[in-house]
Amino acid sequence: MKNFTLLLLNVVLYFYSAFTLAKSPKLLTSPAPNVLCDRYICADRIEGVSASLTEKYLGKIQAKRLLSQGSFDKTAFTFDNGVFCDIKDKKCYVDRYFNEKGVRSKVCQQYTKKLFSN
Repeated sequence: MKNFTLLLLNVVLYFYSAFTLAKSPKLLTSPAPNVLCDRYICADRIEGVSASLTEKYLGKIQAKRLLSQGSFDKTAFTFDNGVFCDIKDKKCYVDRYFNEKGVRSKVCQQYTKKLFSN
């Protein structure tokens, strides 16, 4: 009976942890003031996506991957958790999409503050 209880507890904990991990959003890091990073890129409030910041905080391999993307608008970008930031608007949004009326998604206050506050 004791073994069965332990087995049942392990199964419940396994599925609970798997479910929790699947539902957890990927968090961005802020290794310095006005800098945000995900697993692939780093950006600041001045230049946007930055190869030099990516190399500094994520390493040379990620910086090379970023540079291999060629020329692109570095002032508007989407992190791997879906958060979209626009340097020109000085705002980050919950995603990069517009609704049927052409209005952007809600502003993500948390990351807007981390990237654009003084």
